[in-house]
Amino acid sequence: MSGIAFAAAAAVGAVLLAVGFVLGRSTARRGDRSAAPGLGTPVERATFHTLHTASLAAPPLRAGLTEETAARAAGRLRSLLGTEALCLTDRTAVLAWDGPGDGHHRDRVVELVAETLASGRSRSVHTGCADDSCPLRWAVVAPLTGEDGVLGALVAYGSRESAVLVRAATEVARWVSVQLELAELDRSRTRIVEAEIRALRAQISPHFIFNSLAAIASFVRTDPEHARELLLEFADFTRYSFRRHGEFARLADELRSIEQYLALAGARFGDRLTVTLRIAPEVLTVALPFLCLQPLVENAVKHGLEDSATGCRVVIAARDAGAEAVVTIEDDGVGMDPEELRAVLRGERPSASGIGLGNVDERLRQVYGPEHGLVIETGVGAGMKVTVRIPKYRPGVHPVA
Repeated sequence: MSGIAFAAAAAVGAVLLAVGFVLGRSTARRGDRSAAPGLGTPVERATFHTLHTASLAAPPLRAGLTEETAARAAGRLRSLLGTEALCLTDRTAVLAWDGPGDGHHRDRVVELVAETLASGRSRSVHTGCADDSCPLRWAVVAPLTGEDGVLGALVAYGSRESAVLVRAATEVARWVSVQLELAELDRSRTRIVEAEIRALRAQISPHFIFNSLAAIASFVRTDPEHARELLLEFADFTRYSFRRHGEFARLADELRSIEQYLALAGARFGDRLTVTLRIAPEVLTVALPFLCLQPLVENAVKHGLEDSATGCRVVIAARDAGAEAVVTIEDDGVGMDPEELRAVLRGERPSASGIGLGNVDERLRQVYGPEHGLVIETGVGAGMKVTVRIPKYRPGVHPVA
């Protein structure tokens, strides 16, 4: 089952049980009074209340299980269950408490949840409270789980033992666990993106930096001024490529980095490399994943020049296409066998057979959806044309200032 489907199923289960629990308590308190006109039935109102409360509790939990997020979620979860008090713990301490009894019950919580943390199963236990005025007589301890096992516990306190509360607290704990797993998924995705960018940076280093420095060195005696200009281009290019902030960049910044790369490549290949840029000004501010175009240009230069005995022409174009910006990178080099290219994009061939193509294709699909992967036209001896479609406006992707 996918993460989204799992989250949906768990959320529905928690909602249905919690609705039953809340409705049961509500009905017991109010009796069988009829609903006021226009306010819906008791079931409808209880359902709305439960869904609304769950929606308010979810955002902090999506940031993980910490003191801050637990404090923001505990009150909502207590309202969801309708219990006298509720606390959230990690494996070693209480993270948040909502309701009465904090002063004399908190010290016993770690002891109370120890068995659940070890077994991963919910249980109902007597609190053993000696204060006759304290309503916290029974506690349901339900595990909070994540990718690495039991992360902590949800403890719901009541005045009496209740099988309904055990089931409701267990389902709500499962729903909380889903939110924590989604938080882990978000962190994993961020780490994957960062790892992919690091991989691209590492890929740049061995096959480009040495050749660039060697090309610059060749001009030191014959044309010192040109060597100085190339060194400045090299410094700006590496500074941009190895920057440490932001997953996105403006198309203008990516193109500037590409121009610096091409200046350094031109110093090495001379008249063998011809570059044409056709850029529509209105798309320069569009945001796109950082360092996703430079590997495509590098691929064009590699297959256009390093694998060919003749010269190569590279054409880089960016145009406005309504809701999208369309960028194409085309070369007239040796091209590639389509089957070999498919193997590269599927990750079945090493990256050397297609510099950055698989990496860029995967990143674009992750950010914009499967319909926005690379479109590549190629054939042996027929050059290569790579098309990238970048949505101008996308939830979660904002223009870069």
